Amino acid sequence: MTTLIKYILMLLSGLLVSGMTAQTVSARLIDDKTQEPIPFATIELSENQGVISNEDGVFTINPDQLKKIQDSVYISSMGYERKGVWIASFTDSIVRLSPKSFELKGVFLSSNPLSAKEVIEKVKENMDKNYNVQELSRKKIFFRQSDFNAMKKVDFAFKKSTIEELDKELIDSIATLVPRESSYYREAVGDFYGNYNTHKLYVDKAAELYDKSKDVSVDGLSERLETIFKENVKPNSYLKIKSGLFGTKVQLDSITAANEDANKVKVEVENASDKNYFQEQIKNRISELYTQLFFNEDSKIDILTKSNRYEFDIRDYTFIDEEPVYIIDFSPKGKKDFKGTAYVNIEDFAIVRLEFDNVRPLFTFGLLGIKYGENVYRGKMLFTKNASGSYSPRYLELENGNYFGVDRPLKVIEKNKFVKGRRKQNELSLNIDMQGTSLSKYEMVIFNSEDISSDAYEVAPENENVKATYLSKYDPTFWKGYTIMEPNAAIQAFEVVE
Repeated sequence: MTTLIKYILMLLSGLLVSGMTAQTVSARLIDDKTQEPIPFATIELSENQGVISNEDGVFTINPDQLKKIQDSVYISSMGYERKGVWIASFTDSIVRLSPKSFELKGVFLSSNPLSAKEVIEKVKENMDKNYNVQELSRKKIFFRQSDFNAMKKVDFAFKKSTIEELDKELIDSIATLVPRESSYYREAVGDFYGNYNTHKLYVDKAAELYDKSKDVSVDGLSERLETIFKENVKPNSYLKIKSGLFGTKVQLDSITAANEDANKVKVEVENASDKNYFQEQIKNRISELYTQLFFNEDSKIDILTKSNRYEFDIRDYTFIDEEPVYIIDFSPKGKKDFKGTAYVNIEDFAIVRLEFDNVRPLFTFGLLGIKYGENVYRGKMLFTKNASGSYSPRYLELENGNYFGVDRPLKVIEKNKFVKGRRKQNELSLNIDMQGTSLSKYEMVIFNSEDISSDAYEVAPENENVKATYLSKYDPTFWKGYTIMEPNAAIQAFEVVE
């Protein structure tokens, strides 16, 4: 009888799981006590494969992944009890994790009494072992780029124009066409080959979300200005563009020559556009994420290379992936740039998670009415242990923001040495006062990874001319069948307003 009952339960379980394989499963992780979302948790689907929850605690398992799951998935997150969830029970879209109850501080203070500074020295000593920079792999990745631009001030103060068409009304219209706020999103799924120093990328599918009309308006205005100049500039004239004490001369020997040059440029641009740079741009941004890994000598995150200029403090202990870790806060001494928290494995001294934020601008410039500053530089790095014992990224996030301002006079003067009398023929005089900010966020999730040989890397394919699908609003069905990190609320709400 007992055997029969077990058989019936197994049969029912199989029917429930198979019934779910035709659909996508989504759920949200929350803290059982506080009801707060749990971001960046690991949902293990099988060995070396899984998904990660987004900043809102949401994750998705697609139909192909569901087919490969035996019966349960296992969810783990820093400071929470690891939880096995029967796949058939995902009818409830909320999964609650219980905070882990432990008292490690006294234990580790007595059995392994290292200071924060000593732990960091151990991290540096074990760097080569924990992060194999030469190890080649093939990773299935999801990449997301989010760009936000805001113009705080746009003022083209009209002073003078001797060209009738270039009047104050037109100049004011230019200012109104500059978008005060804009956002751009780029997403891609693909295979990422290589190691920390050399990369290849094959994009399976990609999307871009942005408002095309803003670009078209500016392009149309540019063509209009070009036409006005061509119709009003005399043969053998040249334009002198002057801002304050500085000026540059644009030679236009004749309208015919100018048109011929323009045609040459047009042909060159058309030929250049035959190659699509979308794949290359994504690869460059992923390369930047890798460059900024804390153990890379070119990284701006210098908490290890300049550790003597940072303060470190062991705040507490916790578990990540069932292994105990130190929680070490760091802050700058003097004029260093970053504060944050490093989570260091107690056994092998690997940094398995890093959160950092700049405390001062990384770069500033100001001269003659032009100012620029890089005032935001923050991110997260999460690592997982490979079968070989070394660590590789599981989730990388980097935010980079800057501000800029231009407050300068601008003159466009037409001169002609073949016209009798004064060489100056026409003049447009403005004062440009613009201030704005921009913020870019790059995220990469690694869903599964496998080691490959150097020969396999050499023959790994790339598709340099792949094109992204343009979306004017978020489409939840676009990524059906693909493994991605769920979009945040801003992406889901994005829609071009006609």
